[in-house]
Amino acid sequence: MTDIIFATTNVNKVREVSMMLQNLDVTVKTLKEAGIEADIEEDGKTFMENAVIKAKGIAKLTKDAIVVADDSGLVIDALNGEPGIYSARYLGEDTSYDIKNQNLLDRMKDVPKGKRNARFVCAMAAVMPDGEVICEEGVMEGEIGYEIAGENGFGYDPIFFLPEYGQTSAEISPEEKNAISHRGQALRKMHKQLESRLEG
Repeated sequence: MTDIIFATTNVNKVREVSMMLQNLDVTVKTLKEAGIEADIEEDGKTFMENAVIKAKGIAKLTKDAIVVADDSGLVIDALNGEPGIYSARYLGEDTSYDIKNQNLLDRMKDVPKGKRNARFVCAMAAVMPDGEVICEEGVMEGEIGYEIAGENGFGYDPIFFLPEYGQTSAEISPEEKNAISHRGQALRKMHKQLESRLEG
């Protein structure tokens, strides 16, 4: 059984990751569960740069574990790509997502339908015990809705409207979300990479 340390303290993320890697002979742990305390400065200019910085930083503190880190966020075209790589820190890290989401809706109130395009981006990096770095990315396209809706998701999910479902990504089921989400896409690609290495 191989440990995968997912470089996050977000239990929601780890739940999603564990669901999607359940057929591999691995145990997914948060930093806390792995007994790691680290404050790594993510000073990259892109999601992928930040994911690699985070994964490499945690990998230095472990041995024999695979370290996976992701950097993900919401990119809104009408707001010049905001909140982008600052999604988690937007309006302050301790600000609730209810406030963040309402702020974005307020800023988008005069943006007409057809111009509300947005996407969730997830960049994922894995550092293997031998130091090899694997990078994958996933993107989920959608729109910014007009109100906060849904209880299933977290973060910006309640304002991210999926036209093909007629619902936000917080209103569809976790299984449906994993099938199409940015993190789901990145994880499926990463799953293939990890599977070939673990079996090899």
